[in-house]
Amino acid sequence: MILHASFLRTAVIAAALALPLAACNAPQPDEQEAASAQAQAAAEHAATPTPEASPQPPPAGSCEAAQVQGLVGQAVSDALAEQARIDAGASTVRILRPDQPVTLEFDGNRLNIEVDTASAITGVRCG
Repeated sequence: MILHASFLRTAVIAAALALPLAACNAPQPDEQEAASAQAQAAAEHAATPTPEASPQPPPAGSCEAAQVQGLVGQAVSDALAEQARIDAGASTVRILRPDQPVTLEFDGNRLNIEVDTASAITGVRCG
């Protein structure tokens, strides 16, 4: 009787372990092929560049503040600001004085010349 109970307990444990494994049947081959084809198509679509996603070169007249960094320390004038605009390749220039309110929109074609209270150039940047 003891042997029979031990055998029965082992059989119940084996059946309990087999049930979850039976539920994890592999998908049918045609399901696997369909899922694989769908994944392949999605990967190809993601790899194809779209016009919006392609990086665009900067516009021809974009600002390059590095070209006019040598102006820092000089006294600003309208003529100097205009020459700096041309040298930086910017389409517009603005002089930013201390405590002057400015708009926060970014314009990559605009040269900003920052000056102190004595009108000496303290920095140049695009934006």
